[in-house]
Amino acid sequence: MQEKKETFTDTIQGFHLVKSGIRGRVVRLGPELSKIISRHGYPVEVAALLAETLALTAVLAFALKYEGMFTLQTKGDGPVSISVADLGRDGAMRGYAQYDAEKLKYAGVRSALLLGKGHLAFTVDPGGGGQRYQGIVDLIGRDMAACVQNYFRQSEQLDTAFRIHTREDSDGNWQAAAIMLQRIPDGGGYAANNNEEGGTPASIERAEDWNRSNILLGTTTDSEMLDTALPLPQLLHRLFHEEGLECGDVYALKDQCRCSRQRVAMVLSTLPSVELQDMMVEDKVEVTCEFCSTSYEFDKEQLAKLAAGPGIKN
Repeated sequence: MQEKKETFTDTIQGFHLVKSGIRGRVVRLGPELSKIISRHGYPVEVAALLAETLALTAVLAFALKYEGMFTLQTKGDGPVSISVADLGRDGAMRGYAQYDAEKLKYAGVRSALLLGKGHLAFTVDPGGGGQRYQGIVDLIGRDMAACVQNYFRQSEQLDTAFRIHTREDSDGNWQAAAIMLQRIPDGGGYAANNNEEGGTPASIERAEDWNRSNILLGTTTDSEMLDTALPLPQLLHRLFHEEGLECGDVYALKDQCRCSRQRVAMVLSTLPSVELQDMMVEDKVEVTCEFCSTSYEFDKEQLAKLAAGPGIKN
């Protein structure tokens, strides 16, 4: 019997470059990503954009210290009006995109052209009644990664760099990989840390460290990033072994929606009865989750119970 080879996909790992004071994340998505994309039947351009969004969501979410939900969302006037992905600390991820098929015919393949003019939003919801945080910035950049870099440059004053790649194989399966590097400014601000006027010798040295790390990041190949037989620590070692590389824990990611019949019922219970009546088709209301495409049906009797009290029991 042929030995089954271990595949290193749908995982994320943090790391630290001690020599240059830079922290990062690397993610590789495979079968779980394909599950999310395949259930919607997206055109290849839209699927690639969503794969990119999910990979970026993963590296961004695990770079933050929080217990709850991280969401990355774009809204624009391009062929893809909405692209959204979210990820919980338990590794459960989901995503979807809305697009105009007619507009898509005349668009290019770059995500910036697909999105058009609009905005990008980061949302951190800690759950448990904690205060939500949201950052919004205009969609500026040649692709999704550039738009996210622009967010950190404008809103957070953080040096951030990405290397990202997505592809669909001959069997229709999707893969995505992303590496993020990030450095917190050391008091001189973004300009000082980039060797502009006002930079101190220490900040100039840090800028050189940052440039060197970016050069190393650029040496990785698409095939290395998506090589399912290559463990993430080995990939990082190839890139940064001279930078005092320290690898963190590896976390598994999974395709898992958080919708449920009870949650849908709670939403419906907040709607006015007139609006519920307008939603009815053949004496029932059907609600389909945009993320996982699961449909929930409620008949007239169940809807009447909603008016009497919260929730519906199966």
